[in-house]
Amino acid sequence: MARIAHIEIMMIDLPPKVIRTDAIQSFVSQETPIVRVTDVEGQTGTGYCYTIGSGGPAIISLLKETLAPRLIGREAEEIDGIWRDLLFSTHATAVGAITSLALAAIDTALWDLRCRRAALPLWQMAGGSKTSVPLYSTEGGWLHISTEDLVADAVAIKEAGFAGSKIKVGKPSIAEDRARLLAVREAVGDDFMIMVDANQSFSLAEALRRAKIFAEANIHWFEEPMSADDVGAHCELARHSSVPIAVGESLYSLSQFKDYLTHGAASIIQADVARIGGITPWLKAAHLAEAFNVPICPHFLMELHVSLVCAVPNAPMLEYIPQLDEVTHNPMVIREGHGIPSDEPGTGIDWNWDIVRARIVEGTHHQFAKEGT
Repeated sequence: MARIAHIEIMMIDLPPKVIRTDAIQSFVSQETPIVRVTDVEGQTGTGYCYTIGSGGPAIISLLKETLAPRLIGREAEEIDGIWRDLLFSTHATAVGAITSLALAAIDTALWDLRCRRAALPLWQMAGGSKTSVPLYSTEGGWLHISTEDLVADAVAIKEAGFAGSKIKVGKPSIAEDRARLLAVREAVGDDFMIMVDANQSFSLAEALRRAKIFAEANIHWFEEPMSADDVGAHCELARHSSVPIAVGESLYSLSQFKDYLTHGAASIIQADVARIGGITPWLKAAHLAEAFNVPICPHFLMELHVSLVCAVPNAPMLEYIPQLDEVTHNPMVIREGHGIPSDEPGTGIDWNWDIVRARIVEGTHHQFAKEGT
């Protein structure tokens, strides 16, 4: 083992290459805090998180003022202990998005460091369950996209070997949502998965109404139908819907997933490694779901999640939304509609540090070092 000698934090912004809209927002910016942890032997691990739209400076502030200084001198391999100590140091702000996102950037950096020191890729270090995972695409399913273009995209990615498409729902008219979904289903046939995502935009009554309509199109799952903190409403919907319910991108602790699973309120969980607080709690959520015979299909961050879903046995699919192409040397490898985790030591993300450093947002770059280093 080796102690932590140096911490570097920074933030870049990654505006999406395509317009991304859903029932509640337009995805115009992606502030991306980054943490680099270096041990006394000079080995470095990198972690990151993200916000949709804004909030990144608040994460940087929490890292700078509270979390990063506490890492100096700690044993880098004591990842679970560090995670719990940092959580307790912020107990007044936990459970919450800013705290979880900040913890995630640190925790992911420590896992990257662990894997690099062990000369193992993350997908093997964390479990080594499989060497590839089927992909489904969200990039062609945003709410503003016309029905004709939804159909064209779904047909194209089916031909590329993808397992399915996710389509945003929440049009003012049920009839419009229905027409869009049925048009795609007719074009791709019954052997292609279609998922829908409401981004927490419905009431229980409206979710019940739309679930019946979505069933007509043989929908694979109904994602985030209502406010994520309303477990009771999801229990009621799950009891009455023939379409499986998927929840998790807006949950920020292992205990929240426990509540959904024990109450039978979700058929698929979608833990996001950044929003749950890092790789350490993500793996716990995946194994908890496995005990309930429930799959985990994580939200976003495909470049990091590809290794995690290949580490566990109950992760059948990975969401395709490119995020890091502009700031890495190589994109995530895709073969015949499957994501392939890197065999390089670490998380498998090959950062282009020249580009990253050129895009650092002013005032967000900070460093901490052990005395004498």
